[in-house]
Amino acid sequence: MPGAEDSAKDSSEDSSEDFSGEPSPGRRRLLRTALLAAALLPLAGAVWIGATGLFARRELLAAQQDLDALRHSMAAGSAFGTVPARAAEQAVRSAADHAARAHRLTTGPAWYSVAELPFLGEPVRTVRGTAYAVDRLAGDVLTSLTDVLPPATQDGGGMSEALAGLQQHGRDIARAADVVAEVRTDVHGLPRSTWLPAADRARAGLQQQLDRLAPVMTDASVAARVLPPMLGTQGQRRYFLAFQNLAESRGTGGLPGAFAVLRADRGRLSFERFGNNTEMETVKPDIDLGAEFNTRYAGSDPAHTWPNSNMSPHFPYAARIWAAAWRKHTGERVDGAIAVDPVTLSRLLQVTGPARMADGTELTPGNVVDLTERTSYAKYDDVARRKAFFVDAARAAAARLMGALDDTHRLPALLVAVNDAQRAGRLKVWSAHPAEQRLLESRPYAGALPDTPGPFAGMVVNNAAGGKLDYYLDRSLTWEAGACSGDGRAVTVRMTLTNRAPAFGLPDYVTLRADQPPYRTRPGDNRLRVSYYAGVGATLTDATLDGRSALLAPALERGHSVFTKDLELPAGSSRTLVLHLREPHADGTPTLLRQSLVMPQRTTIEPGGACRV
Repeated sequence: MPGAEDSAKDSSEDSSEDFSGEPSPGRRRLLRTALLAAALLPLAGAVWIGATGLFARRELLAAQQDLDALRHSMAAGSAFGTVPARAAEQAVRSAADHAARAHRLTTGPAWYSVAELPFLGEPVRTVRGTAYAVDRLAGDVLTSLTDVLPPATQDGGGMSEALAGLQQHGRDIARAADVVAEVRTDVHGLPRSTWLPAADRARAGLQQQLDRLAPVMTDASVAARVLPPMLGTQGQRRYFLAFQNLAESRGTGGLPGAFAVLRADRGRLSFERFGNNTEMETVKPDIDLGAEFNTRYAGSDPAHTWPNSNMSPHFPYAARIWAAAWRKHTGERVDGAIAVDPVTLSRLLQVTGPARMADGTELTPGNVVDLTERTSYAKYDDVARRKAFFVDAARAAAARLMGALDDTHRLPALLVAVNDAQRAGRLKVWSAHPAEQRLLESRPYAGALPDTPGPFAGMVVNNAAGGKLDYYLDRSLTWEAGACSGDGRAVTVRMTLTNRAPAFGLPDYVTLRADQPPYRTRPGDNRLRVSYYAGVGATLTDATLDGRSALLAPALERGHSVFTKDLELPAGSSRTLVLHLREPHADGTPTLLRQSLVMPQRTTIEPGGACRV
């Protein structure tokens, strides 16, 4: 039958096609479609990533603009002693919304899949990680901190209100600090160098901001735990406050001159009394800081010689001596000690406004350092009158500070100024309560010399002439890592000191040579005891002074190797000490010990790569 024959023929033809491997037209169309889809899928993914990436970039820029506006607003508010809390909250919320949208735009299957590709996916992984990091910072950190301080529009309260906020939101601050630390670690783990420079720049910029933010947040977390009890929320506290005179250098900064006793009672601060170093110079406190300390400072006797009480850069030593001396002198215990200097007063006066002394002299941010460290020596020949001037200056600045602490409008800007002084190493704090001190010692404002291994570098000068010439002292330090070997790494340290004192015109008290050297000197010549603090276990292979071989006295302090040179520094001269050391723990960038004097030290660090084990 024809139908059966046709059917058999068709079946035969189909079978022949199947056995010959030739696909049918329908299958060929399906195959072409599948191949085209497979070819277009990566292109579609790339287009999707590109489009959403552009939208994400727009959202991140908007978040940055909100935060920039907030920063400028707070800077302007700080200048006038006010911070607009409502505007700050609105800016933070807006930034958080933009950051969240940027994060959502960089998630999903396309972004995840491409990010896993070797090489090609590295910038995608960087962009995803950056958007996620910004989202966490804006959403989990900034928004949780907007309610910590009381609104700037609220009257009264001041420090008492701020302490209540710290107690209420202490856990929020601690969590925010933990988030910042986690995000910082995540960002450090993102690809650093990809084929997309824009992504690399974004990551590098975020990393720099996190490197600055992380320690600030850790400081805030510690402050939230220790400030309330230290400022009297659990009972009245009293502190010995020393004003350091930077014109005569000491390990923690400058000679302890004027002082005050500060009382804290539920956040209300007041000064009980003021005095000067003459009152304390005959006091011999009952204190023993251990054999290592006694050996290190043999001949200077800091524990029983008030002008030498802070020769060590480890502030807790000086603080303990001051507390013991005050108890010996008055029979009164203090709960801690604080050190400030004229540069700190200058920073605080930027917020509080000028202070007026009893004689009508106005203390301003621009003149307080020069007035207390230089001009006063020319103005007053009589030592007693000059020391009374220092006390009056301290009293006037303190009165202005107390007024600002009670003003909620100026308090946020004042706290920023305090943090600036702490980060610069110019405001140091010690607590006589062990639990509080353990927390404080982990932060720079404790002024503690760490006793743990690791790369370390610090130049410390103590004036050995007895004059006031360190106002004119200029210092620089260069730390350069060298080759590795089995016992560590070679390190070269170059320290240059310059005496910029004028050759004539200085008061006799400033150029005084209380050391009475056996050699001839001129007015303006200075003498310094220069100590270099190296890492734990470091050894000195050789040293030169101005290119000639030099001998340095070795010592130990809190495990650190210390090498000291007593040198004469004539007026208008520079001298350079070069040390060649062998450091057993010198991988990476060293921890820096910064001694804060009138002129900041210039520091250059040239780290090497990691030593192979």
